[in-house]
Amino acid sequence: MRNAAINRKTRETDIELSFNIDGTGKFEIDTGVGFLDHMLELFTRHGRFDLAVKCKGDLEVDAHHTVEDIGIVLGSAIKESLGDMKGIKRYGSFYLPMDETLCLVALDISGRSYLHFEAEFLTPMLGSMASELVKEFFFALSRSADINIHIKQIHGENAHHVAEAIFKGFARALDEATIIDERIKGEIPSTKGVI
Repeated sequence: MRNAAINRKTRETDIELSFNIDGTGKFEIDTGVGFLDHMLELFTRHGRFDLAVKCKGDLEVDAHHTVEDIGIVLGSAIKESLGDMKGIKRYGSFYLPMDETLCLVALDISGRSYLHFEAEFLTPMLGSMASELVKEFFFALSRSADINIHIKQIHGENAHHVAEAIFKGFARALDEATIIDERIKGEIPSTKGVI
């Protein structure tokens, strides 16, 4: 089983998270931020992962620390659950349509973090979460997971649909990249011999 459990406590957040790459889409999520809960549920179901998250954050300030720190912890759990990364496909991409919206998510589990984020939210808030925090979440995740992630909104207007297409597209791309490729026969998918 490729899984990880991480607890992280700071002055701003207290997070307990468990993640299983080879799951079935089960989730138990309580971040205190309803919109983020919804996005993580979609991520889990569409990537066929298992995810449990419990967070107590300083929501009296705003949702920034909660969203960013969950991105950090989830990224760390993804990295830990992949172990030595032997046999993984490494690359994944997915075009995700959501009504009028179309987004592309492409990623490389490269050991090098990078985020290119090209999406526009026409409303400043998604429920109680600032729409700009979608980018902050993926920036934190990319950095802690050491994954190169490119997110591009092809078209779309509804901010909820844009965010949903991004999270679902990321789930499908990550699922593709983490699948074990039997042709590799347990090798590291890099000419360097290490990721």
